[in-house]
Amino acid sequence: MDASIAAEKPAAEKPPAAKAKAEAENPPTQTQRPEPVNLIMIGMAGSGKTTLMQRMNAYLHERNDAPYVVNLDPAVAKLPFQANIDIRDTVDYKQVMSEYSLGPNGGILTSLNLFATKLDQVMEIVEKRAQSKRYFLYDTPGQIEIFTWSASGTIITNTLAASHPTVVVYVVDTPRSASPATFMSNMMYACSILYKTQLPFLVAFNKTDVVDDAFAREWMADFEAFQRALAAEEDETFMNSLMHSMCLVLDEFYTHLRAVGVSAMTGQGIPDLFAKIDDAVAEYHAEFRPALERQAQQKRDAERAQKADQLRRLMKDLSTTDGKEVDLG
Repeated sequence: MDASIAAEKPAAEKPPAAKAKAEAENPPTQTQRPEPVNLIMIGMAGSGKTTLMQRMNAYLHERNDAPYVVNLDPAVAKLPFQANIDIRDTVDYKQVMSEYSLGPNGGILTSLNLFATKLDQVMEIVEKRAQSKRYFLYDTPGQIEIFTWSASGTIITNTLAASHPTVVVYVVDTPRSASPATFMSNMMYACSILYKTQLPFLVAFNKTDVVDDAFAREWMADFEAFQRALAAEEDETFMNSLMHSMCLVLDEFYTHLRAVGVSAMTGQGIPDLFAKIDDAVAEYHAEFRPALERQAQQKRDAERAQKADQLRRLMKDLSTTDGKEVDLG
């Protein structure tokens, strides 16, 4: 026990009458602990996803709200933060490549599959920590298609979404997206991930200390501004015409998309990032959680109907003989 606490004397207790009066005037209030939030960090290699996660980790530590960090990238050589759960402690990526004669991507995919078989144990640990932690940060491989489109990635995402509010943070390399074609490719990828995960989605334009994200916000808000940038960069080609058509499709997508500019190096925009996360959590409760509950209820109803049909078939088979003996000779 801390010496200062041990040496502290108990406060003098009030008389019963004065104590009752004080409680009546100021009834005790129970402060409700904020609900845990899962943040799945997704981004292409080199986008600064892991560095941004470290900045978020440091930001929360400064506010005495230390997060619980889970690393799901088996191929990362070194992490700038200490992970509470690390896939590398469970699966040896290089050994998997050697044992199954796989390449780098195949090794990452197989490692995730092996880790997913232990997901129930991971969730038990996470549920225990959920009593004292608010934010749970999940770092994913830079080869985002391996996580977003694999069976193991879907299992992990759906399991997290069923436990607590879950938000997907898609990290974009802002300097590399200054070209309209690259920007369009990134937004198409964001759109596909959103509809694949079906979870609250947030785009974080990273590296704003190098290139400001104002151009991206303008292109998302003003369809004609993007058309002008596209026309200024390329001649009338098939790809140019295709991008003109695709940006029409994404125009509706932009209206429902949360975006924020951040810098993993300087910490710029991190408070805004967490404000957007709070908005996404509210959306999870309003729209996504009811949809998940409806899907779960539909699955339970289908299972009950299947069991009832099997029982009906069994009773029909038993009733065909009317309880009489059947000669099998």
